[in-house]
Amino acid sequence: MIWGLATSHVPSIGAAMDHRKTADPYWKPLFDGYAPAREWMAAHRPDVAVVVYNDHANAVGLDLVPTFAIGTADSYDVADEGWGRRPVPQVIGAPELSEHLVRELVDASFDIATFHKLDVDHGLTVPLSVYCPDPGDAWPCTVVPLLVNVIQYPQPTAARCLALGRALGRAIRSFPQDLKVAVFGTGGMSHQLAGARAGLINTPFDRMFLEAIETDPDRLAALSREDYIRAAGTEGIELIMWLIMRGALSDRITRIHDTYHVPASNTAVGAALFQDHGHPPMTEEGTEEGMV
Repeated sequence: MIWGLATSHVPSIGAAMDHRKTADPYWKPLFDGYAPAREWMAAHRPDVAVVVYNDHANAVGLDLVPTFAIGTADSYDVADEGWGRRPVPQVIGAPELSEHLVRELVDASFDIATFHKLDVDHGLTVPLSVYCPDPGDAWPCTVVPLLVNVIQYPQPTAARCLALGRALGRAIRSFPQDLKVAVFGTGGMSHQLAGARAGLINTPFDRMFLEAIETDPDRLAALSREDYIRAAGTEGIELIMWLIMRGALSDRITRIHDTYHVPASNTAVGAALFQDHGHPPMTEEGTEEGMV
């Protein structure tokens, strides 16, 4: 595990890149905020990215919504969300790692659905573009999609997402191949797209979340679904997916960069990048150094 990235996945961010509008006055401040993280990530490229995201009823119909699911395919086509596919490369999978994660997480008492065929929408492709804005003919890493239901009630609790992240981290570290892995937690920040509170943005809550995701994720895990929706809006509950990323990292992390921008399509946009220094080396007795 080399780093974790928390990032919003607002579809218009991808559209701004696709239509070369990133230097327009409306978009430039947002993309300037990404620049330091992008430069660092380009110098620390993973072999595989585990991207935690939610489908937006583009590939997964509302008649069957798994709480947690992992894609196990060799490749994933880019979904047509109603205005044509984004002009980005097909996503190449990492099926051996995917199958390992499914097995390890099921053994850790998480009921994981599997997708052997899956189109991926902006929830996954926009974060990849935040990481690598100019992929050319191919993304620079393979991808394991990890889907979370944040749309249809009851969504998983924040506490369950943090626990899944910790189990995910253990599962990644137990994979026998020598791979560099990054984990993306996507969605958020505060926003509501419909109803009486449409356009809601709660900057104080967002800034608290940006700090606590590093220093006190258990505080965020203690919040209920209602707490997230009340503070961050009906779509702001996507923030629970950041906790899966955070749980997968060790406690020995360094914040490389963060950024926060309001608004992008009536949405608060945030990103935070953490380098993972890993777990202490194991002693001959099989325990971590410094542990009793």
